Amino acid sequence: MMHDRPAGTGVIIVTLLIAALLEVVPLPESVNWVRPEWMLLVLVYWVLELPSRIGVLWGFFVGLYHDVLVGTTLGQWGLAYALGAFVMLAAYKRMRVFTSLQQCAVVFLLVGTVSLLAFLVQESVGRTLYPPYTILYASLTSAVLWRPVCALLRWVQLRFLVR
Repeated sequence: MMHDRPAGTGVIIVTLLIAALLEVVPLPESVNWVRPEWMLLVLVYWVLELPSRIGVLWGFFVGLYHDVLVGTTLGQWGLAYALGAFVMLAAYKRMRVFTSLQQCAVVFLLVGTVSLLAFLVQESVGRTLYPPYTILYASLTSAVLWRPVCALLRWVQLRFLVR
């Protein structure tokens, strides 16, 4: 008999931790600009699949963890990820019926917006680490990788009965 109780919180956390590892894997400086926003992609997937469980608060805490992980101004990614989670919660029903190309376009815009917000926070405290146009590179690679990330996380969700 199937139960409707939430399950798989540990699996969700593990996928976010794996995404965090991908965020800090050392890359050559020449390709570091195109590093996708792994944690945001994983967060967006779980918000879309489990909107009643994963939301703005999860986004904020995942973002705070990202701040601590990469050593940026505390709260910059927390604020940005909370905004990203809020936008996805507001649009998750539409996002589910979009074609793959439309979903990639939304992810491009979402990652760009979230990264721009984080950049503006850095700029306001005088700790800008990169030029603003580099946001487009990470947004583009995140959008290109959106569908493979979805497929992999969908397999994880079905394999480990996350609901």
